[in-house]
Amino acid sequence: MKKFNRRDFLKAASATAAASVVAGCAQKNHTLPELPPAHGQSVMGLVVPKMPIVRVGFIGVGQRGYGHVKRMSHIEGTKIVAICDTHDTVLERSSHYLEEKGLEKPSLYTGTEHAYQQMLERDDIDIVIISTPWAWHAPMAIDTMNSGKHAFVEVPLALTVEEMWQIVDTAERTQKNCMMMENVNYGRDELMVLNMVRQGLFGELLHAEAAYIHELRWQMKEIDHKTGSWRTAWHAKRDGNLYPTHGLGPVSQYMNINRGDRFDYLTSMSSPALGRRAYAQREFSADHRRNQLDYIAGDMNTTMIKTAKGRSIMVQHDTTTPRPYSRHNLIQGTNGVFAGFPNRIALEKNGTKSYHEWDHEMGSWYEQYDHPLWLKMGEEAQRNGGHGGMDFLMFWRMIYCLRNGEPLDQDVYDGAAWSVISPLSAKSVADRSNAVDVPDFTRGAWKTAKPLGIVNI
Repeated sequence: MKKFNRRDFLKAASATAAASVVAGCAQKNHTLPELPPAHGQSVMGLVVPKMPIVRVGFIGVGQRGYGHVKRMSHIEGTKIVAICDTHDTVLERSSHYLEEKGLEKPSLYTGTEHAYQQMLERDDIDIVIISTPWAWHAPMAIDTMNSGKHAFVEVPLALTVEEMWQIVDTAERTQKNCMMMENVNYGRDELMVLNMVRQGLFGELLHAEAAYIHELRWQMKEIDHKTGSWRTAWHAKRDGNLYPTHGLGPVSQYMNINRGDRFDYLTSMSSPALGRRAYAQREFSADHRRNQLDYIAGDMNTTMIKTAKGRSIMVQHDTTTPRPYSRHNLIQGTNGVFAGFPNRIALEKNGTKSYHEWDHEMGSWYEQYDHPLWLKMGEEAQRNGGHGGMDFLMFWRMIYCLRNGEPLDQDVYDGAAWSVISPLSAKSVADRSNAVDVPDFTRGAWKTAKPLGIVNI
């Protein structure tokens, strides 16, 4: 082995330092991709004329959509006008439910995958709720806005960067809302933490952790209908974070993403993809279609996002391994941290214990920091159900904003930014986890946009 003397060591150190300076300069001089030209005015903070009655159409009422019909029917100031689905059984189930409640029977559309376009020709629908397989989200949202209606889309908003831009461009050109319905933002805990953050409890925010860890292998047994019939195939199409928004939506609102900060770039890596293949071999015959798929999506994907302000966000996805459910819901600031699953808090100042020890007793924190929206509507939300009430509260808030001429809590830029993590994570995974730029769908409007406030109903 060659021996280094002091002079050799100093030369090597100088060369390393010089290389670091060059690398640092290269990073600072990194040029972001040129933004595509705008096709209309920004819809940041869009306010549309007040709607005394919000007339609603539904596309897709198989699983999520059927629950949405039920919850919408309990909200004052709404009228369900029409429903579309390719499956007659679920279509009739929704119609029958409304008639049993004494409500007017909606018009029904079915027959082909494009029957929804006939429904969109009506001029007595204000908003359309889209709860279909992921591949249909973008075309249906775009068609909805082009027909003069507001689009409300299940997660994710779309599947590719190109689709995200098409949706943003359409919203700006038509001046219509296109909200991705991220229901987790309306959970009691997430609303409380947002309230805590806005009151400065954690100090200056530094880091967040978000996840969708939910064992869903059982969905592989849904072959011809229900979510697993089409969602399973995505594990053979994309190796990245397949479903980023449930954990990412809330922490993005804590951090004012698109409203004072934005996602800058990400890097992503996946574990081996073993669980789905093993499950298929165990649960299905060798010649079954589930054993013909090449499952490439890593069982655990971890993506790190850097924001324009330099803050970090870890996002994880795992719907395969046997482990307890978690969305992480962690927010770290200069004064302490909140983490979910289970809920716990540690603060340097104004905490109930030393910050070296978690406080798991949340009662006093709920009493002091429950969000005004939950204080007013939480009991009714829990009565009407949907993931502990968050589904109903999301719909109630959507309708409230439309009827009172207020901007929605989530806009098209949020849906695009949160959803685009999926295709970009796959791009990074395929490129040895190298960094990938996140598009600025707001085209710079994030710099002056107002943070989401704490509403007082």
